[in-house]
Amino acid sequence: MEQIDNKNIEPILGTAMWGWTTDKKVAFGLLDEFYQRGFREVDGATNYPINKNANDWRAAEKILQEWIRANGVADLKIMMKVGSLNNLKTPDHNLSKSFLLMNLDEYRSMFGSNLDTWMIHWDNRADEKAIFETLNVLQSAEKEGLRVGVSGLKYPEIYAQLNKEFNLDFRIQIKHNLLHSDYQKYHFFHGKQRFITYGINAGGIKLNSQNYGENSSLKARAADWNPPSPLIEKAQKAIVEANQNADRPTLATFNHLGMIYAFYHPDISGILLGTSRVKQLSDSLDFMKQMWENDYVDVFKKLK
Repeated sequence: MEQIDNKNIEPILGTAMWGWTTDKKVAFGLLDEFYQRGFREVDGATNYPINKNANDWRAAEKILQEWIRANGVADLKIMMKVGSLNNLKTPDHNLSKSFLLMNLDEYRSMFGSNLDTWMIHWDNRADEKAIFETLNVLQSAEKEGLRVGVSGLKYPEIYAQLNKEFNLDFRIQIKHNLLHSDYQKYHFFHGKQRFITYGINAGGIKLNSQNYGENSSLKARAADWNPPSPLIEKAQKAIVEANQNADRPTLATFNHLGMIYAFYHPDISGILLGTSRVKQLSDSLDFMKQMWENDYVDVFKKLK
């Protein structure tokens, strides 16, 4: 893979844990910090938070809407993923033309000029006729000025084949970290800086197990899971080796490594930050600036 200019890669604020481990007060603080530092892209989904509590259905977007109203903001760039019918981790979805058009109207009304990207979320269908209809709706949204995208496709090859007729400029969200990457699954779309990474720190891995808080996303999603010790050892070694270079700021966290692993990938256009504390977000944004201003290519090559 040829290296490209990464200066245009932007951070994207994630909302997946809002209304779950991240309450409204903290979410407001995250938005304040993110916005005041000049960043605008925020990621959401109809089914956030996916915590299997039906009472929290669409809680994340409601928090986001409330912050927008409270601050009179009109220049966010919200990326909204749609199709899910609940937040119970089930495959129940509706991607029919009528439902999507109704959904699009609702989000336009809810977010106005703040709505920037509209994405299909978790499509498990193999029905080409139905997918063609979905692409038709996405084309309408693109013609109306929205960017469009996909996330969690079971059959990306069908989307790629049918898109030859529509020529939609997809943005694609993928899980991409040192443990797992879905990049190869979307090889039909390779060769363009269109991918947005989430899960860069593999669910919230810490180099020191004592750093896991009670509300950590890793504990919330998989309370009985522990990161493999060989990975931690290799990460610690990578940081020690990287910090031998005194001509650039030092690395300190697994998150820093995850950001480097995404930042230097030639097809990646954005890094989704699922931080749960303002301090974490501030550190990630500071490190993003460090990557814009310093060279960590050697670290990236070792991580690969």
